[in-house]
Amino acid sequence: MADFGEILRNIGEFGLFQKTILFALCFPNLILPFHFASVIFTQSDPERHCNTDWVLGAAPNLTTEEQLNLTVPREEDGSFSRCRMFVPVDWDIQDIREFGLNETTGCRDGWVYGSMLYESTIFDLVCDQAHLLGIAQTVLMAGILAGCLLLGPFAESFGRKRAAQIPVVLMLLFSVTTGLCPTYPLYLASQFVAGIGYGVFICFVPLGTEWIGVSKRSWGACITQLCGAVGQAILGGMIYFIRDWRLAQLVTAAPFTVIAFYIWFIPESARWLLDRGRTDEAKELIIKVAAINKRKVSDSLLEKVCLSGGIICLIKSPVLRKYFLTIILAWFSLTVTYFCLSLNVGNFGLDIFLTQALFGLSEVPAHIICIWLLEAVGRKASLITTLVIGGFLCNAIAVTSLAIGGRFLTNWAGSICNLYVQELFPTSFRQTASGLGSIASRVGGLLSPPLSMLAVYRWSIPVAVYSSLTILSGALCFLLPETRRTELPDSTRQIKLHINMLFLHTRTDMYVYIISVLFSSSELLFESTHTHLHTLADSLF
Repeated sequence: MADFGEILRNIGEFGLFQKTILFALCFPNLILPFHFASVIFTQSDPERHCNTDWVLGAAPNLTTEEQLNLTVPREEDGSFSRCRMFVPVDWDIQDIREFGLNETTGCRDGWVYGSMLYESTIFDLVCDQAHLLGIAQTVLMAGILAGCLLLGPFAESFGRKRAAQIPVVLMLLFSVTTGLCPTYPLYLASQFVAGIGYGVFICFVPLGTEWIGVSKRSWGACITQLCGAVGQAILGGMIYFIRDWRLAQLVTAAPFTVIAFYIWFIPESARWLLDRGRTDEAKELIIKVAAINKRKVSDSLLEKVCLSGGIICLIKSPVLRKYFLTIILAWFSLTVTYFCLSLNVGNFGLDIFLTQALFGLSEVPAHIICIWLLEAVGRKASLITTLVIGGFLCNAIAVTSLAIGGRFLTNWAGSICNLYVQELFPTSFRQTASGLGSIASRVGGLLSPPLSMLAVYRWSIPVAVYSSLTILSGALCFLLPETRRTELPDSTRQIKLHINMLFLHTRTDMYVYIISVLFSSSELLFESTHTHLHTLADSLF
């Protein structure tokens, strides 16, 4: 009975097919950050005053200064009020000048904006409505959470391909509607649905990695993250030239039109097809992939891999529960730390466009180095190192360079978690595990702003919380197995065999050590005994 890893080795682990599909699945990550333009690049307190053109009915030739002096009250510092105006009256201009106006009210006819960083605000969310901008951000994040929650069951039931197509359509449609929404409630509804599409996008990683062999699997996760970082940098440049959030949303929708066209030609995961018992479709797809990679595959290798399991296996298995909770805690803690650090080191004294570009570009080397390090050192050692060292660097938040180093390492750890979760769990609930991991990550992102607000009581409180979380989760990662250069598990049986192999090899090393001590620590005897016992262990499984 053929193992799917053996099939990949025969049809090509990283041939033309895998490179093409990886590029196709990574390209959307360049565009995804653009959707945040309307909630990130907003000027919450621009220079403004109430629109008081009503007075021009009495004196159409008033200068702007005269109009403001007659109709807008002044603050204690002598500046014109940004949120108050005098109540309009039906007087002639002479009476207004002679007696003046005393009763004030909120702005009734909107605002007149002065020097602004952007060409427009979002539905005039200023003054007593300024808090509604935070609600818009929360609604978008809630949609992303909902998308992550729906992702796992949907992808396991209807396939990776279908789960990749739907979010593209949602993002295309609701990027357009977000830019065209005439009212704030419709804007919120559009953002929520777009957030669902954004949340489901994480299924792109499993779809890519399930087709890539052992030697290049780290590329599947890290290149996707790398494209997201480049997209963050491009976002800063796009908003620099496009200062209107509505136009930015429409520009964002344009590339999704291209993606929505080619995404229908992305093939399904053969692992998922085998898991659902659709063997003939899987065989046909494997033959096509072999042809694209200019390889030949024998009929003997096209036997169905025995795939079994499901989310019930995750609940029943204590080992899988341990792995799952460990990786979830790591993902949650690094996200909390990442966003808390972003809030603290964002005050560089630079303009917001350059800061955004630097934030994106600073993540690029992290993902590039990660590709090499995951293969050279391994998943387990890399994750422990980045989390523990990153946690300790976070304690030095007062030193900006060290804080940036902590952010760099936590971002690095995010790439590792993204790959690790694919390799720890079998095909039958790999997508569900990814969805739940993403939910933990989004919850961490939501909790980071209120955690940062605790700094008003003492600046060290948030630092102590998120750095301790990161160090603790890094220490707990010792419980995880090393998955470097191992095949993706297709069933819980394969995971159990892998665990037994690790246990047996550990016991073998212990026996070799005892034998070598009993027999005068002969180096030759040690090496021969070590080789013989490991060969025996491999043959048992």
